[in-house]
Amino acid sequence: MKETRNLPVTVPTTLQELEELVARYPNLPAEAIVKQDLLRLGMAFDAASLGGASFKEKDYFIFTFDHVPLGEQDEQIRFRIPEEIRLRGGHFELAPTVVSVRVNPGSPYRVKATERGPAVFLGDVELGEVEFPPVPAFYAHRTSAGKSPGEIAPVIEWGYLIYLTVFRNCQYFGKEEECAFCDINHNYRQQKAQGRPYTGVKSLEEILEVLAWIDQEDTTAQVYTITGGSVVKDLRGKKETDFYFDYARGIEEKFPGRWMGKIVTQAWEPDELVRFRDAGIRIYHPNYEVWDERLFDLLCPGKARFVGRETWMRRIVQAAEIFGPSCVIPNFVGGVELSKPYGFSTIDEAIRSTREGLDFFMSHGVVPRFTTWCPEPFTTLTTIAPQEHPPLEYFCELLSVWKATFEKYSLPVPPGYGEPGPGRAVFSVSAFMDVVGYEGRASQRD
Repeated sequence: MKETRNLPVTVPTTLQELEELVARYPNLPAEAIVKQDLLRLGMAFDAASLGGASFKEKDYFIFTFDHVPLGEQDEQIRFRIPEEIRLRGGHFELAPTVVSVRVNPGSPYRVKATERGPAVFLGDVELGEVEFPPVPAFYAHRTSAGKSPGEIAPVIEWGYLIYLTVFRNCQYFGKEEECAFCDINHNYRQQKAQGRPYTGVKSLEEILEVLAWIDQEDTTAQVYTITGGSVVKDLRGKKETDFYFDYARGIEEKFPGRWMGKIVTQAWEPDELVRFRDAGIRIYHPNYEVWDERLFDLLCPGKARFVGRETWMRRIVQAAEIFGPSCVIPNFVGGVELSKPYGFSTIDEAIRSTREGLDFFMSHGVVPRFTTWCPEPFTTLTTIAPQEHPPLEYFCELLSVWKATFEKYSLPVPPGYGEPGPGRAVFSVSAFMDVVGYEGRASQRD
């Protein structure tokens, strides 16, 4: 039976709206505002824009991050889309801005071919010339099992981050358990339906094989992330913490200190975290997804049932005692507070709630970061209600509140994310790193 799903409702941005928001928020770089809208609404691609030199295509490293199913994408672009774009110049004279690509044929933002190469257009106005990420040299290899390195240890963030989704499913399964905004299981099914060699559980041996090539041939990657779906019972005969620990220990024993190690998992008790720290993991991401208690229970039913919100938040704070506060960086899904049918009805309500969570964590020295919600077609949310993209104004408010709270507590730049600021940030799924250290346009004129 075909899965029920609703495509997100795309209300196009106009150039006038962009200009008005850039003028209204001088505390935010124009790069961050444009980036958030490209993430919010996705991008459309003319097939001609993808010709020419080779580039790193989307590896679909954990989620689809697309607004339409793979099976409904034009054959000329399916699996031919770049992982990210780097946008510069154009109407707002943007500094180089790295943005994750989310396919949306209905987006007002279209990548077209020009005589100078590809460029992003909003209507007839060019927002900037576009670069596609280069193919890493180590991608030319094949593993002993014949797999592409991008299948086992892909890089994102313009090559800065090695992303190791070692378990490509989640045992929070079905609408009663899986996070309502998450498409990890749906992504896996779509990839397999398209005939892709999409490894469900990656072996440590094949990961080490690819990491050896990266170690020898690559100088761009600085960080690796170990992550995957939640393990409720056991996986390959191991409980969750033991399953993930084997990868952390194996990588650090083979390549001690070669890259900064990060892990993105459920919130665990401190006694479990100590051994990850001692093995060499530096950064811990116990993602809390959404701050509001009611929304946490509704949008994260598996986490609420098996762990509980109060326990989850307590464990985040306790983790700071193990890794140090600046090295505990939980994620929340920016915009999901406004999702239907459960979310807040106004921007003010959503921001008020999120501000409360940011203040709570940052007062403890913990710096949450956010990814921009993408209403992928087969998630629980998109099957129960048509979803509208949160307004761009919401993301401007969110960035403003995040930046103000970060500066209020004089917190250090989050480690493991590369350089901060417009023109330098490589974190590609939200603009939180683009605003760090930005002094505002008014002060620049003085």
